[in-house]
Amino acid sequence: MAKVDVKMPEEFLLRLSRLGEKTEEIIPKVLEAGGEVVLSKVKSNLQSVIGSGTKYPSRTTGELASALGLSPAKQDRDGNHNIKIGFSEPRKDGESNAMIANIIEYGKSGQPAKPFLKPAKSASRKPCIEAMKAKLEEELGRI
Repeated sequence: MAKVDVKMPEEFLLRLSRLGEKTEEIIPKVLEAGGEVVLSKVKSNLQSVIGSGTKYPSRTTGELASALGLSPAKQDRDGNHNIKIGFSEPRKDGESNAMIANIIEYGKSGQPAKPFLKPAKSASRKPCIEAMKAKLEEELGRI
């Protein structure tokens, strides 16, 4: 029976072992880099649709846009790391920011839809991936 030994370069093996130790530090940084790209696109889309095309003068307070934010990266029970973009709650007037965002996104009777989330998702997909790749390369360069 034939036997083959493959020898890996020592430097490569050391970097792989250090990567395994630092994975829990690197993943949140990479996710936050991508999340920031998407967050900025969602904010710009939201600000462009709020108060536009209304019959009456806009009564916007800016509270919805200021409530938009990025959650810290967390690991779910399946072991997947996630980061979320959403609205902090509650508003000063007692309404839900998520409900108001839903009405803006999908509309309601007598109010046309003004999508801002779905276009932001599709427009920021590639820049988000590129930002995450760049951050990962930066972090791997430090190892």
